[in-house]
Amino acid sequence: MAEDRIGRASAFLASGTIVSRILGFVKAIVLANAIGLIASAGADAFTVANQLPNTIYVVVAGGVLSAVLVPQIVRAGLHADGGSAYINRLVTLALVIVGGATVVATIAAPLLVRLYGTQLSQATIDLAILFAYWCLPQIFFYGLYTLLGEVLNARRSFGPFTWVPVLNNIVAITGLVVFMALWGADPNGTRAPGDWTFAMVAVLAGSATLGIALQAVVLFWFWRRIGLRYRPDFHWRGVGLGDAGRMASWTFGMLLLTTFAGIVETNVVGLASGQGASVAALGSAWLIFMLPHSVITVSIATAYFTRMSEHASIGDIDRVRADVSSAIRGVSLIIVLAAIVLIACAYPFATVFTSGAEFESSLEFGNVIMAYMVGLIPFSFLFIVQRAFYALGDTKTPFFFTLFQVAVFSVGALLLINVIPEWIAMGIALLTSLACFAQTVLATFLLRRRLGEIDGWRITSSFVRYAIGAVPALIVGFVLLVALGGLTETGFAMSGIAAAITTMIVIGTAMSVVYFGILWMIRTPELRGFAEPLVRRLRRD
Repeated sequence: MAEDRIGRASAFLASGTIVSRILGFVKAIVLANAIGLIASAGADAFTVANQLPNTIYVVVAGGVLSAVLVPQIVRAGLHADGGSAYINRLVTLALVIVGGATVVATIAAPLLVRLYGTQLSQATIDLAILFAYWCLPQIFFYGLYTLLGEVLNARRSFGPFTWVPVLNNIVAITGLVVFMALWGADPNGTRAPGDWTFAMVAVLAGSATLGIALQAVVLFWFWRRIGLRYRPDFHWRGVGLGDAGRMASWTFGMLLLTTFAGIVETNVVGLASGQGASVAALGSAWLIFMLPHSVITVSIATAYFTRMSEHASIGDIDRVRADVSSAIRGVSLIIVLAAIVLIACAYPFATVFTSGAEFESSLEFGNVIMAYMVGLIPFSFLFIVQRAFYALGDTKTPFFFTLFQVAVFSVGALLLINVIPEWIAMGIALLTSLACFAQTVLATFLLRRRLGEIDGWRITSSFVRYAIGAVPALIVGFVLLVALGGLTETGFAMSGIAAAITTMIVIGTAMSVVYFGILWMIRTPELRGFAEPLVRRLRRD
């Protein structure tokens, strides 16, 4: 019964994430056609500015809330009032902190842009500052969205958190369409920073912020549906917030580390701005990387995280261990396929974003996508391991294995300074993957020490079976890529958006059939455990 609840919750989360991510891709494609992607000063300026709110929010509260809020609310549910007072006080405190951070960050916009854009031209920096004034208010609405959404998740109302970003994407896409209708498309990014007017900046950045705001505010309606009413409560003493604060302090330190790594990354890749794949290209490639992670890993792990927190709150370590093993094996079944399909489809996928630009831009962007996909499997594995520590109330250990990852990444990134500009973005993406793999190995070792064991034999056996299915599937994908002209400028796969999408569908379908077919023949328990109930239900119907 518990597995059925996990399955239903994960499916509902995934469905919302899929719709949102599809619209997110549409938004990114429209944005690339509106202001360019490769060697575009305007795109780099907007990317730096539009990433600032998320970066600052994550440092101030984002990861702290994800790590602390759900376990604390689950424990508060044991209170006589069901945790309502605790929730109101915690939300009030968080909104005060996030609101203050929003004001300070907006005032400091020029300083923040220069911190992240030391390698950009002065004209690009000036444009990014204008964008930042419009984008930085997003910090508050990111905080509101996470607070309201995580409370809903802790109360087992999983759907709204993943479905309301659909509204955000619709608003942003509408803003981009209006922008192109008024000022035209620029897929090659030839519009100089000096060509941007106040109205152009307001429409592009303002519509992005409006989407984030609506995404957050609409969650109040879902609160009311589950019987919650938010009332500001400034009485923060005596309700156990000290425990949350101690947990949050280590998470805050961890986020400072990742922010430092982000500053290093943006400044190193900024060396290629105007010459090749740079800040904007890296951001779009990360969006592609996050598609399978968000749809599969986050959807499944979010449902498991609540259950892990419940088991950890009563000291049932055996069940926590079982949850970790089940989540890793279930997620990896699909993530392995997603990684190899996206590697095989990297160049056609790049063409969807750069169809109006030169062929070399597609190849350059495709290389960045492939470099990121190398780290997809360990990244998803790490996500589950981190949530296990958070469920156990341990945010100290994740700080130290994140420190290790940041050190590895930062040293490697500095070595890329002397690489030719066309290869810097790909080098950063590959370095991210390698540093993540090293971090995952260390984090898994530390979790094993904490839990006594982590069902290592079953997890390893599962990965061996997945590899047996993945290798032939990848070979089939590469053969189809060559046959459909995915490596030549005049090939069908690279001839336009429709052809590229058709190619990806053909390759993805063929690889999925081979992968799942082999796993079925070798009787993979994770696949059969998912498929056999569906087969029996279909036969009854």
